[in-house]
Amino acid sequence: MVAGSAADSRPRIDEALVRRLVDAQFPQWAGLPLKLLDPAGSDHVIYRLGEELAVRLPRHAGAIGQARKEFRWLPRLAPHVPLAVPVPVGVGDPDFGYPWPWAVSCWLDGEVATVDALGDSAGAAVELAQFLAALQRFAPEDIPAVDICDDLTGSPLSDRDRATRLAIAEVDGVFDTTAMTELWNEALSAPGWDQAPVWFHGDFHTGNLLTSDGRLSAVIDFGGLGKGDPACDLMIAFTLMSADSRAAFRDALGVDDDTWMRGRGWALATGLTAYTSYAAVNPRVAAQTTRQITQALIG
Repeated sequence: MVAGSAADSRPRIDEALVRRLVDAQFPQWAGLPLKLLDPAGSDHVIYRLGEELAVRLPRHAGAIGQARKEFRWLPRLAPHVPLAVPVPVGVGDPDFGYPWPWAVSCWLDGEVATVDALGDSAGAAVELAQFLAALQRFAPEDIPAVDICDDLTGSPLSDRDRATRLAIAEVDGVFDTTAMTELWNEALSAPGWDQAPVWFHGDFHTGNLLTSDGRLSAVIDFGGLGKGDPACDLMIAFTLMSADSRAAFRDALGVDDDTWMRGRGWALATGLTAYTSYAAVNPRVAAQTTRQITQALIG
């Protein structure tokens, strides 16, 4: 069932495979209708299963730890945050040629958040700040601290230095490379997080927010969930918000200058990575990451 070249050994995932996996490993849901969710993002293929469930299968090796991570942590986290999160109900095993763990979660209704709908909303910005504040306060007392750190420690911004500088050079002529280099140097030079580690989402951008009836309703895709410096989650200020709503967000979350600068660096680095990887083949990603990069430069 695995297809692709040596450079791209991603498994081929279709409805027949998903049907076999579900029916064999979760017979209580055998026969429930499957419907492909498209687009579903770059990390997972997602099928709706019946009316109340979703099946998520990693597309590539970089996402293979997410099923078990979310199964372990999201049921603990869900009662502590003010927006819904996807609660996993089962983790499937590799089978039928599919090589990795996969997940079944509760379905969350909603539409993906958009800049047009929420970008100027100070209310939405404050709601997102409240979500992050609650996430940062999350303290599962029944889990030993050493276990948390071993499993969930995030990587520092400096780990992205070489890739970011290469990406800056690659987009010369598309964006202001001098301004990007100056921002990147400032972000790397900003003092690091010197407080106790806190929880972060790790991929907190517009595509991982759902809305219902025009209001924020859920946060999804916790594959980057970890504990450490929360600056990475500030990318939402540059993927979604305008200058005014960004100011409301920063004020509500109480972000200091150094953390804000590191957050701008995270937004720049992740925006460049996505732009250079997908913009040429995906106009939607091109538009989103162009906005992310330019807003990070504005600050």
